[in-house]
Amino acid sequence: MTRQPLRIGCFQYDTTRALFDGSVSIDGTSATMETAATLPEIFGRVIRGGELDVAELGLTFYLRMLEARLPYVALPAFPNRVFRHSSVFVNVHSGITGPADLAGKVIGEFGTYGQDSGVWAKGILMDEYGFRPQDCHWVIGGLEQPAAPLDFIPHPHPADLDVTVAPAGKTLNAMLEAGEIDALFSANVPQCVLDGSPDVGRLFPDYEPLEREYYRRTGIFPIDHAVVIRRDLVRDRPGLAGDVYRAFLRAKDAAADRYRRGRRLFQVQTMVPWMSALVDRDREDLPEDWWPYGIAANRGALDAYLRYHYEQGLSTRQCKIEDVFVPELLDS
Repeated sequence: MTRQPLRIGCFQYDTTRALFDGSVSIDGTSATMETAATLPEIFGRVIRGGELDVAELGLTFYLRMLEARLPYVALPAFPNRVFRHSSVFVNVHSGITGPADLAGKVIGEFGTYGQDSGVWAKGILMDEYGFRPQDCHWVIGGLEQPAAPLDFIPHPHPADLDVTVAPAGKTLNAMLEAGEIDALFSANVPQCVLDGSPDVGRLFPDYEPLEREYYRRTGIFPIDHAVVIRRDLVRDRPGLAGDVYRAFLRAKDAAADRYRRGRRLFQVQTMVPWMSALVDRDREDLPEDWWPYGIAANRGALDAYLRYHYEQGLSTRQCKIEDVFVPELLDS
């Protein structure tokens, strides 16, 4: 059988390193791994031109484009996931000391209202603390560089939601530090926080115990991105979707195995002090496969995200898992 050429675009994570270094390959294919400086560049290449055969794509970007008949379908491989209590930043002079104080405040978000990290943060705050996005004023802009809203996706939001664009030349990072916005929902830590500005902090300064307790109680490890594949390839090459999924799974498992083996050597393969203690602590709270792929192990997280996406006005209907993923992997 002819080897299927594939152009694959994704970030280089622990979960994908084995695909980039060639230690994991995709059966029956000749794959070329590609990446970019930022994730929106990869997402734009998928949505604008469909030039990639397989790619990492943010869940909200994928769901927004489903109604526009995006020529890709998702695989239940999730290379990017982050607990999100830590992703809400505040100006310390804003009067925000807890979730209830967000009401009436001006909140920034990168690129679009409802980036994946923002969908999770809003959803968790809504479920756990009674947060109401419609009670806030939202400003969309660039995080560290001035930027207009992302131009390759639609920007739905509820009609009663106040959403504006950041002023020309302004960045959300600088606006947060200056108090021009009161808070920021962000997938990336803003530079002012990294620089230790006394004017900024987190909504939940001691976020790790909260995130661990949230996981123990809900079983949800928030998922930001999935892997997508061109629908015509799935149609014309039976079994290819499964082969691609299993390769991403093997790459992720190889990374997890490095950490398991690293316990013997105090995780010296990393440069992070006390990494060994962190891995041991994680083993107390997380299952052996702490970063699972497939539908069964992620059903709770996926159902929550699909509900949040609808409740936040980003989908016209609440999608089901069966609407989102390639049929042959629904029993994974």
